[in-house]
Amino acid sequence: MKKISIVVPLYNEEKRAELPLKLYLDFFGNLKKQKKLDFEIIAVLNGCKDNTLGVVKKFNARELRVLDFKRAGKGFAITEGFKDALKKKNDFIGFVDGDGSTPPEAFYDLIKNIANCDGVIANRWDKKSNIGIKQSFFRRVISRVFNFIARSLFLLPHHDTQCGAKIFKRGLIEKVVNKLGSSEWSFDVDLLFYARRENAKIKSIPTKWIDKKQSNINLKKTPIAMFLSVMRLRLIHSPFRFIVKVYRILPEKIKFHK
Repeated sequence: MKKISIVVPLYNEEKRAELPLKLYLDFFGNLKKQKKLDFEIIAVLNGCKDNTLGVVKKFNARELRVLDFKRAGKGFAITEGFKDALKKKNDFIGFVDGDGSTPPEAFYDLIKNIANCDGVIANRWDKKSNIGIKQSFFRRVISRVFNFIARSLFLLPHHDTQCGAKIFKRGLIEKVVNKLGSSEWSFDVDLLFYARRENAKIKSIPTKWIDKKQSNINLKKTPIAMFLSVMRLRLIHSPFRFIVKVYRILPEKIKFHK
């Protein structure tokens, strides 16, 4: 029986984490009982300042493991989750946002489509996708513009780099995990870029997705942060990476702050 390790990054999700975790544990627990798929969920808390840890600890499931870090950053959390998953036996390693936007059956669709691929990612912009509650117009614009910039700068073929539902075969994660360096908005782009460098076959499929309210995203600062993050990543993957190194050693008071 194949096994999947599902990394769930959580940042101040005390109000939203419980239901998605329960749904995933129940759904994949049933698959395990039917001997269709073994699984584990790795909940990675990163810089939480609320009671997310208390909410997660309510679950008494042997398939749920909890990592708690003081450092924040979704990319950092997923990378640490990948490293932890690689310590165990599994065939696939993936991640899903902890707000419940991607229901478990949609994540399972990714697994069912990975047979001849190295990875499968969800595509919300596919015409066949089932979008229950759409993002606001402003957030859709931000997402589309960011994706256009990312695809142009990194020559990626994917129309939705940022959807928080992706899985990969273990072998690919083993090759790229120690190269990942982005802990911010450009993490997904960084991951897909290194996958392309490994000549990995990544399939994009339509998905089921629901926009969740009570978002932690700051709509005033986020667009700028996203743009700077992907530009920084492009510099890192170019002959001009020295610019980023110079920036790192500048005094804090003259650096750009979000």
